[in-house]
Amino acid sequence: MKIIRTPREMQQAAQALRRAGKTIGFVPTMGFLHEGHLSLIRIARERADVLVASIFVNPTQFGPGEDLDAYPRDFERDERLCCEEGVDLLFYPTPETMYLEGHSTWVEEEALSGMLCGAARPVHFRGVCTVVTKLLNLVLPDFMVLGEKDAQQLRVLRRMVRNLNIPVDVVSGPTVREADGLAMSSRNKYLSPEERKEAICLFQGLGKAKEQFSAGERSADVLTASVRDVIEKTSGTIDYIEVVDDENLQRIKVLEKPALIALAVKFSGVRLIDNAVLGK
Repeated sequence: MKIIRTPREMQQAAQALRRAGKTIGFVPTMGFLHEGHLSLIRIARERADVLVASIFVNPTQFGPGEDLDAYPRDFERDERLCCEEGVDLLFYPTPETMYLEGHSTWVEEEALSGMLCGAARPVHFRGVCTVVTKLLNLVLPDFMVLGEKDAQQLRVLRRMVRNLNIPVDVVSGPTVREADGLAMSSRNKYLSPEERKEAICLFQGLGKAKEQFSAGERSADVLTASVRDVIEKTSGTIDYIEVVDDENLQRIKVLEKPALIALAVKFSGVRLIDNAVLGK
């Protein structure tokens, strides 16, 4: 496995691979890898001649007061895991090389970014779209693999790729969970032992909503109330619980076609997200 640290070197390597007719698969990450990331890497490994992963804690997707400085980092461990999973090129740039002095160009998606996580984090998806566009321009992949746990991000980036005619396929990988159902996240390490026990309320709440949906319930208010009831029995603070259209992410009252039920909950400042698709 080769580690590439500058955008110029990454782009030159990618151009050489494309000229050689190689299929490039790409998994963008912010590092501190867990089994969820590794599952995406394995999906890409099966499809690609050359597998590229990136590790970059992108400063532009963090707003004021968010956990940029505290975000977990362990490059040596990440490097070892990538090597074990068959990553060919590991792109590990710095903020200074990704955002040159005087950076003033942004990529914004305006239809899907303002609700759910975007409502509380107004600069988040601008940063995500910008950095992913830059990464795609550097890695030049045939496809990239994203996780379904970040449901809004997945849909925003799919829309961005479509709208900007970026020649890359977006492949999704299922949410990977701990044995008790908690969705794997790099932020889980910051939960106290008691909060870790309580955090399964996200999974349990979604499970209750799925049971009600399977039994015929179609009212979004009833489904969200059930999830809220589960979470309010814990110390978690609800950011949002929403039932939205699975494609356009607009709030719906009655589920008549596939819908996404998504939620964000904070435990002492640790913000966890989860979701489930109903009717698909």
